[in-house]
Amino acid sequence: MSSETRLKITGMTCGHCVAHTKKALEAVPGVVEADVSLEPGGAVVKGEASADALVAAVKDAGYEAQVES
Repeated sequence: MSSETRLKITGMTCGHCVAHTKKALEAVPGVVEADVSLEPGGAVVKGEASADALVAAVKDAGYEAQVES
């Protein structure tokens, strides 16, 4: 069974940013699916990837992220 991680992402300004972030998150081992939204700026990631790996992937893509509690 996969878990769900919610991220708050800042710095995305357009559809290209959303697509770039989605691609970065889905490249993380263990991610099954990533649903990224421009407003309010976040992502719901399904799979077994660690939250640290997801935040690192978003930062590598050029944006800031934190896990929502």
